[in-house]
Amino acid sequence: MADPVIVVITGAAGQIAYSLLYNVAKGDVFGKNQKVVLRLLDIGPMMGVLKGVEMEINDCAFPLVSDVVATDDPGTAFSGADVAMLVGAMPRREGMERKDLLKANAKIFKSQGECIDKVAKKSIKVVVVGNPANTNALICAQSAPSIPRENFSALTRLDQNRAQAQVAAKLGIACDAVKDIVIWGNHSSTQFPDLSYAKVLDGEDWVEASSKIQDDDWIHNEFVKTVQTRGAAVIAARKLSSAMSAAKAIGDHVKDWWNGTGPRIVSMGVMSDGKSYGIEEGLMYSFPVKIEGKGVYKIVEGLNINDWQRKMMDVTAEELSNEKKDAFQFLLSE
Repeated sequence: MADPVIVVITGAAGQIAYSLLYNVAKGDVFGKNQKVVLRLLDIGPMMGVLKGVEMEINDCAFPLVSDVVATDDPGTAFSGADVAMLVGAMPRREGMERKDLLKANAKIFKSQGECIDKVAKKSIKVVVVGNPANTNALICAQSAPSIPRENFSALTRLDQNRAQAQVAAKLGIACDAVKDIVIWGNHSSTQFPDLSYAKVLDGEDWVEASSKIQDDDWIHNEFVKTVQTRGAAVIAARKLSSAMSAAKAIGDHVKDWWNGTGPRIVSMGVMSDGKSYGIEEGLMYSFPVKIEGKGVYKIVEGLNINDWQRKMMDVTAEELSNEKKDAFQFLLSE
C-alpha cells in the first residue's frame, strides 16, 4: 500500500468539514486502498469542538485513517502536506458588504499561503472553498511563490453539480445521465452555468442536452438564475449555508484532480493564462478542464463562444478583476 496522503482540512470544526471528513476518511476521495493522515486546523476558540470531531473520527475506526491531528497551529497542519482543502474563512454576516468579506479573508489566505510556501510539499494541491473562494485562492497562490500556480484552485464543482441536478430534474433523468456542463467565472451570483456543450444520455448514446430540453428560454433564464442563486435559496430554506452538498463537491473536485477525469469535462477555478477565451491573465477563473494525468489539468480549448456567452463570461470576469484589485489594495494597506 502506498504511503498515506497527508490531507489538511481547515475550518475543521465547521459544518462543511463534518460531512467532508467522513467522505475522505472512508476512501471516497483518494481511493479504497489509500491511507490518509488527517490534519484538522481551526482557530483557538474552536479547539474544544474540534477535539470532539477528532474523537468521532477515532470512534468510527476507519481502516484508511493512519492518524488524526487536531490543531490551531498552521505550521503543524501544513507541514509536509500533500493536499489542502481550505474550507475555513470569515463568514459573511448580516450588514457586511462583499468588500468587508474580502478584507477580512485576504489576511487569512495570505497567511495560509505563506505557511504553505514554507512547510508544505512543493507538489501540494490546494482547493479553496471559503468565500470569496476564487479571490481567496488567488491570494493564497500569490503568497506561496515556490508552489506552482497550477497547484491552486477554487471550488466551482458545487455549481456544476447544482446545474447537473437542474438538467436531470428538467428531463426526468438520473444525474449521472448528464455531463459536460461548464461553469465560467466566479463562484458568485455572476457565475455563468453554460449548457452549450452539455450532453445527456439517450438510450446508449450521448446527445446534446439542448436538443432534449428544447426550451431556450429556460436555458437562458430560469436555469441560469436558479444555479446562480442556489446558495442563497439553501440558506433561506435551511437557515444555514450549504454543507452536505459543498462537502460532496469538494470530494468530487479533489477526486478528479487526484485521479483524472478521462474524457469528461469538469469545472475548476484555475489561474487564467491570458490566452484562454479572452480572460485577462492572473484571475482565478472557472474554466472547463480535463485532467488526464494525476494532478495535471488542462483547460479545454477551442469551444465555440457566441455573443450571449461572451457577455455572460465578461460580466463574471469583470467582477473577479474588481475583487482582485480590492483584495490586493487591502493587503498593500496593511
